[in-house]
Amino acid sequence: MERAFNFSAGPATLPEAVLEQARDTLPLWRDTGASVLELSHRGPDFMEVAEQAEADLRRLLAIPDDHAVLFLTGGATTQQALIALNFAAPGQVADYVVTGHWGETAVRQAEPMVAVNLAADGATAGYVDIAPVAQWRRSPGAAYLHYTDNETIHGIEFAGVPEVGDTPLIGDFSSSIAARPLDFSRLGMVYAGAQKNLGPSGVSLAVIRPDLLERAGQPRAPIFDYRAHAAARSMLNTPPTFNWYLAGLVFKWMLAEGGVPEFERRNARKAAALYAAIDGSGGFYRNPVVPAVRSRMNVPFFLHDTALEPLFLEQAADAGLIGLKGHRALGGIRASIYNAMPQAGVQALVGFMGAFRDRHG
Repeated sequence: MERAFNFSAGPATLPEAVLEQARDTLPLWRDTGASVLELSHRGPDFMEVAEQAEADLRRLLAIPDDHAVLFLTGGATTQQALIALNFAAPGQVADYVVTGHWGETAVRQAEPMVAVNLAADGATAGYVDIAPVAQWRRSPGAAYLHYTDNETIHGIEFAGVPEVGDTPLIGDFSSSIAARPLDFSRLGMVYAGAQKNLGPSGVSLAVIRPDLLERAGQPRAPIFDYRAHAAARSMLNTPPTFNWYLAGLVFKWMLAEGGVPEFERRNARKAAALYAAIDGSGGFYRNPVVPAVRSRMNVPFFLHDTALEPLFLEQAADAGLIGLKGHRALGGIRASIYNAMPQAGVQALVGFMGAFRDRHG
């Protein structure tokens, strides 16, 4: 069967070159006599893999040398709970800006540990816009301010890093990491599940500024302590070694393709083509998000007649376009066009959308 264009929101499409490389090296890793799946995480061979992956990631994202880089299990949702444990004192207030479903999730994970203040909440408006920073209702002395850079379900993205002064800023970049250059000096912590832009599911990344890492936080077991993970170089317990290895291959692929600036250009072109198809459809397709905050990574849209959506999905799959069903929380159609989605995939989707409209408009 021919490989389809996979628009899934995550686990998402991976570079074909990376999949082929992983396939070719899976049975036997170099001259070890074993698969990379079987290597001890504490042995010299995998330690080399891990060290190279971190070095490549630091180069790819331009991460400062003094920032801790952690490869962790548990997904971004687990990090949302650990953030409160590690960076807030018991009962301390933390500010949260909620711009969609995953912002809501971050609040639920933090509420048992901190006093959550909703500095901004776009729920009443249906998550179609982001309130200006000047309108946020922030708390004096907040432990940190948390926001979700890109909402995969509602298709909303911050145009840049918000300016919040001295309050440590913590960002969930699960679906936008490495999609454009990022100034890490403006953030206390950046975290992301790898399964959208940087690799397979099962491994998460955390980049933490040293002053934040030094906080006492709340009583917690060592396995929940970011300082312990940093001291152990992400080897406090057995890590997801194969996922880490695959992520490392993605880092190398991105560097070879031109790095983050090149992917920023590609992502802008892909998003522009898809939004033009939606906006130029004469109302057959619609995207309700305010254009200034539309996501470049996740493009949800709706057909003028929702009864046509099952047929759209069926015929799209027949045309080799898969993973387009919208999230159950929102419905509709959703095209995720992460770094590994080629321009050809977006052009194929745009062509299909035009033909479907001609048949059913």
